Amino acid sequence: MAELKYYKTSEIAEAAGVHPNTVRLYENLGLLQPVRRGNNNYRLYTLAHMEQMRLARIALKSACVEGNIRKLAISIIKTAAKGTLRLALEEAYDYLTHIKNEQSEAAEALAILQKWMNKKNEPGATDIFLGRGDTSRILGVSIDALRNWERNGLLDVPRNSENGYRMYGPKEIDRAKVIRTLRTANHSMIAILRMLKSVDTNSRETGILKIVSTPQPDEDMVYATDRWILTLSETEKNAKELITQIKRMINS
Repeated sequence: MAELKYYKTSEIAEAAGVHPNTVRLYENLGLLQPVRRGNNNYRLYTLAHMEQMRLARIALKSACVEGNIRKLAISIIKTAAKGTLRLALEEAYDYLTHIKNEQSEAAEALAILQKWMNKKNEPGATDIFLGRGDTSRILGVSIDALRNWERNGLLDVPRNSENGYRMYGPKEIDRAKVIRTLRTANHSMIAILRMLKSVDTNSRETGILKIVSTPQPDEDMVYATDRWILTLSETEKNAKELITQIKRMINS
């Protein structure tokens, strides 16, 4: 029987391309399986730790920080760290499905925006107007979220002339769908407002993706999540790489 090979913290760090402190941090966070210590109290890492560290780096290298994507990625790492690799593989497939769903929602938002920019009306659209409550249920957001979007200038919703209540028509609901998608993706309010203003002023020569992803010179901060739509494709690639890595760990 071959003698088990052990690695130093520095060797694990070098293989993963991180600082040794990052390896220790991952261990403390439960992203690595428990590490034995030798008689000299030094950590004794194995090849399994090496592969687990690679898995963690793949899962966390995505630029996407949307809550569910990051939460799912961390769950996969922790499940694998417990030694339940097949369960981690199932979670990884669910993770990939989640990302593809996010891509579909982003595509819907882009289609709506493109329709606005081209000044095309949706065929057969019916002018049905809804209150905040019904609109919030359709969109799956809270009434407070709708109020917040209105207060921040993202939505301009007409009022019922008789009772003064806000009434959402097809145009406002489409706009709210775009806002919901981008807010779910952690886009900043200022980034969404910038994009919508560009669309409202009929910036046909400017691509939607460029509008979303390019901050204006007078903005003080570049929000990392403003590149949400552009990074989803890269995140999908990372998810597939994650699946490949888990399969390799299962078969090793």
